[in-house]
Amino acid sequence: QEKKIFTVQGPYPIIRSLLRARGWVEKKFGGAGKAGSRPEWHHGSQETQLQEKAGDGDDAEQGEAALDPQLGSACCGAQPSQGTSEPLHSPSPPEEEEERWDEDPEAIHNLMSRLVRDQVPYFIWTNRCSAVDCRLLQQDQVVNHYARVGAFTTKEGLCQNLRNLPWFDQVDPDTFFPRCYRLRAVDERQAFIEDFHLTAARSLLKVAAEGAMDVLAGMEQPPKCSEEPGERVVPRNHVPHPMSSPAGPGPPLPPHLVEEALQVCGQHLSTLGQQDIDGDPPSPPTVGTDWNRFLQDYYRVVHEGAGLALSGAQREQCRALLQRLAGQLPQLGMEGDRNVWILKPAAKSRGRGKAGGSQEGEHVPCHGGVPPSPRVPCPGIVCAARLEEVLRLAGVCVAPSARVGEWVVQKYVERPLLIFGTKFDIRQWFLVTDWNPLTVWFYRESYLRFCSQPFSLHHLDPARHLCNVSIQKRYRLARGRHPQLPPDQTWSCRQLQAYLAQVGLGGAWHQVMVPGMKAAVVGALRSAQDLVEHRKGSFELYGADFIFGEDCQPWLLEINASPTMAPSSAVTRRLCASVQRDTLRVVIDCRDNPACPTGAFELIYKE
Repeated sequence: QEKKIFTVQGPYPIIRSLLRARGWVEKKFGGAGKAGSRPEWHHGSQETQLQEKAGDGDDAEQGEAALDPQLGSACCGAQPSQGTSEPLHSPSPPEEEEERWDEDPEAIHNLMSRLVRDQVPYFIWTNRCSAVDCRLLQQDQVVNHYARVGAFTTKEGLCQNLRNLPWFDQVDPDTFFPRCYRLRAVDERQAFIEDFHLTAARSLLKVAAEGAMDVLAGMEQPPKCSEEPGERVVPRNHVPHPMSSPAGPGPPLPPHLVEEALQVCGQHLSTLGQQDIDGDPPSPPTVGTDWNRFLQDYYRVVHEGAGLALSGAQREQCRALLQRLAGQLPQLGMEGDRNVWILKPAAKSRGRGKAGGSQEGEHVPCHGGVPPSPRVPCPGIVCAARLEEVLRLAGVCVAPSARVGEWVVQKYVERPLLIFGTKFDIRQWFLVTDWNPLTVWFYRESYLRFCSQPFSLHHLDPARHLCNVSIQKRYRLARGRHPQLPPDQTWSCRQLQAYLAQVGLGGAWHQVMVPGMKAAVVGALRSAQDLVEHRKGSFELYGADFIFGEDCQPWLLEINASPTMAPSSAVTRRLCASVQRDTLRVVIDCRDNPACPTGAFELIYKE
């Protein structure tokens, strides 16, 4: 009568325990019997549900266990992943359970499950949206997924739909989401190539303005005075990026290269104000630039350390133009000067597939700071700093009609905030309890994931650049690693706040980082709001991954449906348990008592 019957699919012992403590009874499911031999979970035909597709764009991080079709779920033939999903136990005969329930705490729950085997579960927690067809649920059934969330939980969906954000809000997605292109679309592939060209031109201006690799015209040696204008400015208490190289051997490149970059960037600046609300970029500068030759010269300067011959006036011109561009391009600072891009499978997350690069901390020999091409195209996430390398990895041939793989390419954040010279990202949870009106809860706790090797843009291997736990577990920790870096490669956000206070950035967390992450989450959801199948009674917990720039500005990398709740460290063991506990407070307890505590969840947006 109280409708306190629940079903859990997947490795969620915390959810199961918390619901039992609230007086709920679990309806377990077994694998035996014919479909239709038991009452359905919900109204609707079994055949309709069994035809549900397993994809839907969700990238569940848990092992997939097939739900019993007798319970009205869509059984996609998936098997439990080893070490993640719990086995699906068939209940023991009731007489056996009655004899031993007082000896085995689980026995009474098995008995209770048999008593409700013909009842409808009113709370359903699964690890994939495709496990349940939400269209066939009764109104009073609660499930932890929405349909069609791939609009923002896949890389391709996020890339495409964030461009529509200016239609919904006065927010520029370029302020929180690194620019991104779907390479299978011909127009976007061409837009990426043009972006790569312009980024190379801006990068050359930065090198010239900073004076890190140049040779003043008429001088044989670069100035050595530490007070020389153009010296790289490093934020206070921040570890410098190991990216600058001294001028290499051989004559410096002539001044016309910088003149060409100044002309290209000047024309680009004049067109930036012409971009309209549709997000269509203005036509690229038409200066007759031989981009193949320009890029080869650019690679010589940035990757091989060749010098630049330029005058003091040219250097000032570079600085002045970059200052004007900074007012129009919010990503100018984070994009660095090496033109590194990151190539990702369009419909996946968490670095699924084998990442490219060296193995087990091995250093890959490289020419001019750029690793050689992998022997075969890599199905995982790959960093590349040459245009031809990106297009080759994505399977783009010279012919315009060539078939292109399912890839997105995104500007790599070359100037991230580092901790003891090591890159990290942050997993930030948020909860959506309604899409109409959009209702978003932000979790005040989060955790950091560190790379196993020190950050370097001269080596683009995954151990230095991809913070995913699923990737970093393949690598050994670097020798000489800073003793204050965690051995399990995980920090809580509280530890980050303590570190920031130590380096003089104590206000950054609450003044810059958290507000920026909240704005990015709301922006991403609003851009996809009309595409998600919203259902009253559903909710969903998501995990957003962010990286911070040197200025502590957060950059959204991706959003994961079904974020992992399997602990990989002491920090995640505590936080994963707490976020599940507080999720139930919001979606169950608050329904009966809107004034009840919601733990660390904060309501940040409600239309």
